[in-house]
Amino acid sequence: MQKTADFVLLIATEDRKGIVAAVANSIASQDCNIVENSQFGDAYTGRFFMRVAICGPQAMTIESFTEAFTPVATAFRLEWRIHDLRRKLKAMIMVSQGGHCLNDLLYRTSTNRLPMEVTSVVSNHTTWQRRAEHEGVPFYHLPITPETKLEQEARLMQLVEEQEVDLIILARYMQVLSDQLCRKLDGRVINIHHSFLPGFKGAKPYHRAYERGVKMVGATAHYVTPDLDEGPIITQDVSIVDHADTVEDLIAQGQDTESRVLARAVKLHLEHRVMLNGSRTIVFK
Repeated sequence: MQKTADFVLLIATEDRKGIVAAVANSIASQDCNIVENSQFGDAYTGRFFMRVAICGPQAMTIESFTEAFTPVATAFRLEWRIHDLRRKLKAMIMVSQGGHCLNDLLYRTSTNRLPMEVTSVVSNHTTWQRRAEHEGVPFYHLPITPETKLEQEARLMQLVEEQEVDLIILARYMQVLSDQLCRKLDGRVINIHHSFLPGFKGAKPYHRAYERGVKMVGATAHYVTPDLDEGPIITQDVSIVDHADTVEDLIAQGQDTESRVLARAVKLHLEHRVMLNGSRTIVFK
């Protein structure tokens, strides 16, 4: 029976010969076994990316691996991180009044389809308070107006720090995070956009898509940056529609797609399968 990985090693560096061999030798020298290995050399940027899932001896820790691997990392000038898969990442879910993505995430978490610990649900409305509390998840109501935005975001950051949050999931949270907050949380916030970006940004995308007579409705999950809806894309998907579908049909199909795409992006992030490559992502599946 194949062993389950305990750790994931992520590597990014300038592409050069000998990296894979050196990494594999270092892993073997620590009595570790490679369970899964993926790599990609970007010919356009000259960058090399690698994800290695490994299982090691029971006594192995992040610290012991780091000490043994540092000479190789230094010699090849690697940017790298080792993640312990035995520790579930802590996630905060933020939502406004549309609950389809929230419900899907809570269900997938409760059935162990998403390996994360939901520390809280945060919302600028109380619509989904009972739903969160039914799952035993703390709920925080943080109302917001243009006048109280900075105060609200300060309270949000306080919760993030108190709960030691690794990932924030914007599950149809209909507020734009400030540039300052986006920078503080860089690489730690995933948003679901109700459109196949870059098409149909802004308000009422399904109505605009209907008016254009689209044949597909889509959704895009991406990391949040100060540039609205311009962050690195993690995953996308579409569903097929036709001339007989109403706006309501498009919305229903779109919401199903949003839930599916967001869950897929979150799972990829939790399993450390996403690496940033400038404004793009490398996604190891």
